[in-house]
Amino acid sequence: MRKLMDTLFTLAAYLAGLFMIATLLAVLSSIFGRIIPALDLPGSDAYAGYCMAAAGFLALAPTLRRGEHIRVTLIFNQLPARAQHWLDIFCHLVALGLSSALAWFSIRLVLQSREFFDISTGLDATPLWIPQIGMAVGTSLFALAFLNDLVLLLAGHTLRDASPDGEPAHIE
Repeated sequence: MRKLMDTLFTLAAYLAGLFMIATLLAVLSSIFGRIIPALDLPGSDAYAGYCMAAAGFLALAPTLRRGEHIRVTLIFNQLPARAQHWLDIFCHLVALGLSSALAWFSIRLVLQSREFFDISTGLDATPLWIPQIGMAVGTSLFALAFLNDLVLLLAGHTLRDASPDGEPAHIE
């Protein structure tokens, strides 16, 4: 199961990278469209924003799995190991609740946008449910990553490898 999760999160990271490249292409299209009117792509600014949002949300879960989200450990490091473990479980429960709510409402937003035929207000008139899919998928994967980590914590595993000086890697 762990290998499947890691593969899923790796695919999300690659997809986020592709959306970053798409953001670059949309911005370049907008720039060159101003210089050479024949290359103008209507709505390229909006597409750059859609791609940037998708990249950000799709990168949440892989970033969490790599231990790259910021953690404030001022109190955490002062606690004994057992208390650290229980505080970590508590924090993951809260994070799971919040990320699950975000995923729920993101999915609901996509469904409502599709049901009400919401379109962007720009010249491109893009149906909004299409760019909102990136947010819904990204937040759902984020909640899944927290659930996966919580299960590992409850099973007694540690989530991150410690550095030689005893500090968790990359998260301070």
